[in-house]
Amino acid sequence: MPTPTKDTAPPNTAAADQVTRLALFRSQIEIRLLEKRAYDLFLQNLVKGTSHLSLGQEAVAAGFAVAMRRDDYTFCTYRGHAHTLARGAPMVGILGELMGRKCGLMGGKGGSMHLTSVPHGAMGSYAIVGAHLPVAAGAAWSAQVRGTGQVAVCFFGDGATNIGAFHEALNLAAVWKLPVIFICENNLYGEYSPLASTTPVERLADRAASYAMTAQRVDGNDVLAVREAIGAAAARARGGEGPTMVEALTYRQKGHSRTDAGAYRPPGELEEWLARDPIARFERLLTESGVATSAEVAELRERTEAVVREATERAVAWSEPDLDSRIEDVFA
Repeated sequence: MPTPTKDTAPPNTAAADQVTRLALFRSQIEIRLLEKRAYDLFLQNLVKGTSHLSLGQEAVAAGFAVAMRRDDYTFCTYRGHAHTLARGAPMVGILGELMGRKCGLMGGKGGSMHLTSVPHGAMGSYAIVGAHLPVAAGAAWSAQVRGTGQVAVCFFGDGATNIGAFHEALNLAAVWKLPVIFICENNLYGEYSPLASTTPVERLADRAASYAMTAQRVDGNDVLAVREAIGAAAARARGGEGPTMVEALTYRQKGHSRTDAGAYRPPGELEEWLARDPIARFERLLTESGVATSAEVAELRERTEAVVREATERAVAWSEPDLDSRIEDVFA
């Protein structure tokens, strides 16, 4: 396997680390504001179909993206707005796709659950739980055969660890030492069911041991911990050491989808996790460590709000796809 290129891992100099930390904060803010805007547009009846938000899980997407090379592959679940944006896909394209506009990433024909932007390495969001894990393994096998040093990163929820495709993909990846990272975003619920009611294993990362696979459990609300874990996993993959499973403990602050009020949560659980909000935690770290002042943080938020506002206005202004385009991009 080729040796890792210079952009394999995040910069580690003091000056660059400051830049990286500000970029991580900006990415989380962008994701949060984009998701909130998506919710507002849904209430205005502008979003076509359903969508699934990852409010509260921003640190996972932001942290992983910083550790990626531009030519790496990303495979998402139907809760994939955050990861697609973090890989560099344009806000206008994401919001346009949610609203079924021509400017959408897929011309307005895929919607929220199928976001794809190949130029940015976002190889699709998948509506069928667990179905994309073997696809990610296939992409990793392709990179291995071609000797490109690329890594495939596959996201899935805690519920997907009970799907047959999960076990098949991990087994094959381990046998062939594929350059793939399996990231489980454990937000404690598989749709509406608490993890304990469907899964006998409390530490999902332990399942990787069945395939002699390196695994790690991290605080998914700590963006630096996520970055470090994914950076190490990517270095292992590029070095020919095979796959890694990372379990990121996090929490979605909203329901499973737009119609879910989350009434099944026990009293106090939401409040407990809101106190561990990843953006608020990282903002405190930035200001207390002297990376940024409160005024600089406020200015960054204002600039990001302006960017999201402009992207929304541009996406809303676009028309819907022509009917003649309905069979375009269906056949290769």
